[in-house]
Amino acid sequence: MEKYKIIFESENIYYIQMSESLMNDYLKMYNDQEVQKNLFKKIYTYEQIQNWLKKRLLDKTTCIFSMIEKSTYDYIGNVEIILTNDNIGEILISITPDKQDKHYGTEAIDTVIKYGYEKVGLEEFELYVYKNNLKAIHCYEKAGFIVDKDGITEKDIHMKHKR
Repeated sequence: MEKYKIIFESENIYYIQMSESLMNDYLKMYNDQEVQKNLFKKIYTYEQIQNWLKKRLLDKTTCIFSMIEKSTYDYIGNVEIILTNDNIGEILISITPDKQDKHYGTEAIDTVIKYGYEKVGLEEFELYVYKNNLKAIHCYEKAGFIVDKDGITEKDIHMKHKR
């Protein structure tokens, strides 16, 4: 793990500073059809992902980490906390299709919530999720999120987590 800067860890995951060495992994994940259906619905070029990474690394209102599987050092995905002015963190998570259904989402959400409360000093978390993404909703509910209201569109919902 010497090539990555580990920020914190959980039982099965290293949370590292995003790295240009993972550019091909980011590109593959964000352009995967399975990931696309629950996220952005846009195909990205290498240059677009590279520009996105550079912006994220400079953005002081975002804590974003790449997740690395401890047992294999494989890339799992990214988890992000967008900081708001009212001490709320919005969570975004994306996991590569080959690492889904292995409970990494639940572990990552639990760990990032703990990190946000203890290290960042947040008061609560929020997120938006598509109504038809039942696996993600179940994962968020296991972590203590509750449905708060309708989302930004008719296709999503807003969920909150309080200490």
